[in-house]
Amino acid sequence: MSTIQVHAATTPEHLAAARALFAEYASTLPESAQRSLRHQGFDAELANLPGKYAPPGGIILLAHATPPDSPPTYLGVVALRPLDPSGILPGDPTPICEMKRLYVRPAARGLKAGRLLCEHLLAAAKAAGYRMMKLDTESDFIAATTLYRSLGFTDIPRYNDDPEACTLWMGRVL
Repeated sequence: MSTIQVHAATTPEHLAAARALFAEYASTLPESAQRSLRHQGFDAELANLPGKYAPPGGIILLAHATPPDSPPTYLGVVALRPLDPSGILPGDPTPICEMKRLYVRPAARGLKAGRLLCEHLLAAAKAAGYRMMKLDTESDFIAATTLYRSLGFTDIPRYNDDPEACTLWMGRVL
């Protein structure tokens, strides 16, 4: 496989690839996580991409490998959105964003595509002026939580209304 590259989803073809990866991600989740997606309005999110991930406050990133003389092979996706101002603590004007929908296809796991996506997303968030990034994940997503912790994310108090008992909330200063 060729070198993994990361770029923003800016064209209709990119958004179609992101939509397909988001749908693939959802299909792999356990029922508890699928309930959380339904609670978040996932179907409407897919139908309206880029939606809440649109620039200038948001971004969707795609990881791909491009073998010689072939179209890109999409390996993974991640998105960023601004958090609702209610996610900011009183007296704290810190601009806060949220990482959403990190997914790497099984065939690409172990190739560092997830780490590359997260590193590019952290850089994009910082460049956009955000000072903190938050995320939520399932406690049994061991690889994901290990990755997040290795990138400096730590446990934080609940910041959203995710209904699942196994949800972890994490954050990181940028």
